[in-house]
Amino acid sequence: MSTAERPAGRPSEPLAIAYSPCPNDTFVFDAWAHGRVPGAPALDVTFADIDITNGMAERGELDVLKVSYAVLPWVLEEYALLPCGGALGRGCGPLVLTREAGVDLAGKTVAVPSERSTAYLLFRLWAADVLPEGVGKVVVLPFHEIMPAVRDGRVDAGLVIHEARFTYQDYGLHCLADMGEHWESTTGLPIPLGAIIAKRSLGAETLRALAESARTSVRMAWEDPEASRPYVRANAQELDPAVADQHIGLYVNEFTANLGDAGYAAVRGLLTRAAAEGLVPAIAPNALDFP
Repeated sequence: MSTAERPAGRPSEPLAIAYSPCPNDTFVFDAWAHGRVPGAPALDVTFADIDITNGMAERGELDVLKVSYAVLPWVLEEYALLPCGGALGRGCGPLVLTREAGVDLAGKTVAVPSERSTAYLLFRLWAADVLPEGVGKVVVLPFHEIMPAVRDGRVDAGLVIHEARFTYQDYGLHCLADMGEHWESTTGLPIPLGAIIAKRSLGAETLRALAESARTSVRMAWEDPEASRPYVRANAQELDPAVADQHIGLYVNEFTANLGDAGYAAVRGLLTRAAAEGLVPAIAPNALDFP
């Protein structure tokens, strides 16, 4: 039975979900994915990096997805934003890295992980404020290739996310600018990074059940962090366990359990500013409302 054909209420078959193998996502979803959340809908999990899940959302694939907040303007007709399970925070923004300190990026080439990523929107908003001449060229590279490309001189700078915040010095690179720091200093808001979205066609009852399941899974992970470690380590792409713990500590926080007023303000602020710069379509006033 297709998602569009499902009756209202909780689904009788597993929901197809995709999220990344990064430690914050596996930590958040461990209890739910392994059937330890009482009454939660069963999940059929696919691992995919955020640029892949963004594309899935635009094509209307899968029931539930972890995506960039930046992609919401293109998918909110079909998907609802869940008020929990995602990634927002403070002191956790993307970084612009260079081989040498203090590089002037005017006219230079910058590698980014995706042009539909929140990191890219934050970068463009930063550049609009501090680089009046703009960068010369933006190229898209897989996340894991960006730091080697900067180190090897194939690009002048790279926009990095996730655990690169903790490992870029291993590549001999310098942090030219912190996109999150710029965002926080100019808005006072937390940094919106990754969102959990679900098909509106699942119905309001199921959407509320999904939100409660995500919230419970987060709380269970906090109450018993050791229970999630095998899942986190199995999918952490050879990350040092200490780095994985840092990753979780930075990206899983009170906004993961509940966006709250500050979280919603951050999301609206990002999308409003990005629309004003012509980076994304404007969203309807009630587009972020949860059923």
